[in-house]
Amino acid sequence: MRVLKNPWFVRFARKERISDAALCDAVARAEKGLIDADLGGGLIKQRVARPSAGKSGGYRTLVLYRNGERAVFAFGFAKSAMDNIDEKDEARLKALAELTLGFSDLEITELVEAGRLVEVKCDG
Repeated sequence: MRVLKNPWFVRFARKERISDAALCDAVARAEKGLIDADLGGGLIKQRVARPSAGKSGGYRTLVLYRNGERAVFAFGFAKSAMDNIDEKDEARLKALAELTLGFSDLEITELVEAGRLVEVKCDG
């Protein structure tokens, strides 16, 4: 299972102090079928806890996801900042999921090497 994040999400996670371990935890829950919201088209919403706080008041992440293969963190927001994304943004993210989840492992590796994606190292 490859876990990745796009450059926008890298900046967001750094600003909000979201650790890679928290992202790995969110993917591990998804792999066990514990998905907070399946938006369809390879797009899921997973909660991520704030540092030193719980998930309920934490962050919502939108992940391009295919079980057992790949999870790409694409967008995130604090629950206090917004309730949800609008339909237009959801459609864009679903189109991005279709494209990104269709890439081969070699293409993903090339995107990582080019700095277009950042790989998250998860144990196990």
